[in-house]
Amino acid sequence: MSLVIPEFIQPLLAQPVAIFGGGVSGRAVLALVEALGGQGVIFDEKALGGARAEFRGAVVQTHRLVVFSPGFSPTHPWIGAARASGAVCLAELDFASLFWRGSLIAITGTNGKTTLTEFLTHALRSIGRDAHATGNIGHSFAQLVVESDGGAPDSMAVCEVSSFQAEMLRYFRADAALWTNFAEDHLERHGEMEAYFLAKWRLFERTVGGHVFAGTSTQHYAHIFGQTLPAEALVATEDQPADVLLRGTVFAHYPQRENFLLAAAWWRGAGLRENALYAAAASFRLGAHRLARVGECGGVTYWNDSKATNFHAVEAAVAGFPAPVILIAGGKSKGGDVAAFVRRIAPHVKHVFVIGETRSVLAMLCGASQVPHTVCADLAEAVGLAARTAVTGDNVLLSPGFASFDQFRNYEDRGTQFITLVNNLGGVLV
Repeated sequence: MSLVIPEFIQPLLAQPVAIFGGGVSGRAVLALVEALGGQGVIFDEKALGGARAEFRGAVVQTHRLVVFSPGFSPTHPWIGAARASGAVCLAELDFASLFWRGSLIAITGTNGKTTLTEFLTHALRSIGRDAHATGNIGHSFAQLVVESDGGAPDSMAVCEVSSFQAEMLRYFRADAALWTNFAEDHLERHGEMEAYFLAKWRLFERTVGGHVFAGTSTQHYAHIFGQTLPAEALVATEDQPADVLLRGTVFAHYPQRENFLLAAAWWRGAGLRENALYAAAASFRLGAHRLARVGECGGVTYWNDSKATNFHAVEAAVAGFPAPVILIAGGKSKGGDVAAFVRRIAPHVKHVFVIGETRSVLAMLCGASQVPHTVCADLAEAVGLAARTAVTGDNVLLSPGFASFDQFRNYEDRGTQFITLVNNLGGVLV
């Protein structure tokens, strides 16, 4: 079965499609455009992979359709120029969704959305469903559409959606949407908390039939920002009693417990057997770089939580240890109240080794909150100094709280380098 092209898209493919962004998303869009019989031209300010680095002048007039990657904000001058020329501008997620035949479950949240996407996909596959994890998880929706030829009517796309992806959706439709939690993040793009919230809220607006599920903190901010949630959407995800059926699974404790509660709410609403979800929880394993134990060396345990790229994730991590931790934090700023963040984690840390672009401001604020700290040139110095500072029984935790792009390719690269540095400390890891 070949891809079905919507009527309004067909004439737009008569001219080359401008694709903004030369990364994973952009390359997937190019493959999709070519699968549709069209021609694509990639534009990227860094000229990634030989892409054109400029979109201006006469070039703008040669494209009737523009598909842009999540990194392009609504105010980007290229998008402004394309719209002024009369071109149709669509986000990658929007464009890809036009060709998907199956059902679609959208997952968002400040934290937990990747784990929830992976878990729900795992659980659905465990009961024989044709489910695919896609979107912000690293496997773009456009790539899934190409690989599956648009999917079958009974296929299910479990799509992780970031605020960057949600804020400009026009055609994307979800059969259900799950919103794990909401906390300060991405203010470098959205400017303020309400704008960040409303970017994600757009996903709920694009959900057919209102089958939405929201965690406790999401409900709280919906009330603050004047948005109304239906009663059936309200899922109590914080401060819930222990569930003996989750004992021994990754969902036994917070913050992962929140993900299971959202999954269970949708699962029950879909009329699926709850015992199958618990069975899936027992066999599910977390992805890499999510509060993972690297090993113990000299009585000190090392933990890799490189995926903690915002304050909320770090706070959840440090609060989960029985005693204050030795923390390695810092990176590229995404905005937000750093001073308040430092004050909140202060009771849970015994020493902070700060790295990256934010190391100076972190050091200043740690000093103001009387948190012992050391400024480090890089991750290698931080790991070495943390190892010399730690004593038997301590936990050394990499939980940066900031983006990785100042010193690393991505959070995976940061976590992998941390693991290598720990393994090279000279002791025997157990």
